[in-house]
Amino acid sequence: MATRVCIFDAYGTLLDVDGAARAAAAEPGGAALAGHWPGIARDWRAKQLQYTWLRSVAGHHCDFLQVTCDGLDWALEAAGLAGDAALRARLLQLYRVLPAYPEVSAVLEALADRGIPAAILSNGDPEILEGAVAAAGLGGRLAAILSARDAGVFKPSARVYDLVGRAFDVATDEVLFVSSNGWDAAGAAGYGFRTLWVNRAGQPRERLHAMPQHEARDLNAVTDMI
Repeated sequence: MATRVCIFDAYGTLLDVDGAARAAAAEPGGAALAGHWPGIARDWRAKQLQYTWLRSVAGHHCDFLQVTCDGLDWALEAAGLAGDAALRARLLQLYRVLPAYPEVSAVLEALADRGIPAAILSNGDPEILEGAVAAAGLGGRLAAILSARDAGVFKPSARVYDLVGRAFDVATDEVLFVSSNGWDAAGAAGYGFRTLWVNRAGQPRERLHAMPQHEARDLNAVTDMI
């Protein structure tokens, strides 16, 4: 089946989630992060994701910003920086303007040249996603920004993936779903999407109920698949 729409996860797929901690460490006054910002970025992301899953299972949904703040607070405390309110505020500010990965612009251009709409499906809150897309210079290149907030649960719930069909009126096998999160790519594959896992870190595949059909190290693989 031909691809009629290409759906991207946002954080870690189009937007570099390590960018906030990296940028803060490089700023004047960033000495608190020097040398161990990668660990803070890793813990922040891991806890952010864990809290989405745990809240979904427990039935206590909240905005993605809440789990983002909670994950950061855990990471800062683990690093012995829980009392640094200025650092916390700066990291959250930078998280709203994460940089896009270098190949994103060319991939979106290739999709547009082929007449295939591109969109985001993210756990992120709509207003923050819109600001992040604009800051990354991707405004106007996306046909839609779909948020899990409208489903009242986080990925990989099928209710989130349902948002794609509602927005674009396409069959599941007409969707190319692209994510850097192995669990998300697996969830989307189990839902019925054709999936590409962008495995930037060279990680093993997740042991889940489904497997992504395709795997690559960056987003350039999208142009080959369409």
